[in-house]
Amino acid sequence: MRIFFYKYQGTGNDFIMIDDRDGSLNSLNKNQIEKLCSRKFGIGADGLILLQNEKGFDFKMKYFNADGNESSMCGNGGRCIAQFANDLGIVTGKTTFIAIDGPHDAEISRGIVKLKMTNVADIKAIDDFFILNTGSPHYVKIVDSTADVDVFFEGKKIRNSEPFKREGINVNFVQNTDNSIKVRTYERGVENETYSCGTGVVASALVKIHQNDTSDGEYEINVETIGGNLSVKAVRQGDSFNNIWLIGPAVFVYKGETLII
Repeated sequence: MRIFFYKYQGTGNDFIMIDDRDGSLNSLNKNQIEKLCSRKFGIGADGLILLQNEKGFDFKMKYFNADGNESSMCGNGGRCIAQFANDLGIVTGKTTFIAIDGPHDAEISRGIVKLKMTNVADIKAIDDFFILNTGSPHYVKIVDSTADVDVFFEGKKIRNSEPFKREGINVNFVQNTDNSIKVRTYERGVENETYSCGTGVVASALVKIHQNDTSDGEYEINVETIGGNLSVKAVRQGDSFNNIWLIGPAVFVYKGETLII
């Protein structure tokens, strides 16, 4: 089967995007997706995203990790699919779509996409790290310098440790600066460090707010990743967060066609 695809990236987190509004690719299997995402034997990407029809929404986002398994929410992928839908003419400037964790609003303007994320009701502090779910599960650890962390080794060890081995967890190492944070992430499903992780950036920003200020109100945190800069806006109410927005670039890279066997 020959398919047309598009490549997008959000701060270096790259995705194969496919317009599947006719539903013809619902039969894609794990091995096929894994091969398409392979950087040696396929197109190469951190994940694959199908844009599908869904009644009551502009479209549906169906996301697969690079290992071929359907996964939980991907923040940068959500920003990229909003830009993709805008580029296809499905939406103009604004959209509401459905993903595995529920509805998302997005605003698209000149290559910058603002994506509304799911509310976060709980941040668990355990020993020297934090656990929270921002559409995907995240482990957040504050470090003195992200440059000094062996993210692949340490992230893999934590992701495969007994509490997280079965379901997996994304592992974020966070360095605090005056008005911003630096984040490096080991992603489950990719099983490696990625240049950026949207839900990880959100998780890390919320932990900074949680740690540094107990007052309610609206906050904005600037975030530096290997692949570029993002920002997170959120409203804090006690220990919970709502009206969370992930903001940053979503860029078309190229399009092409490939054969799926």
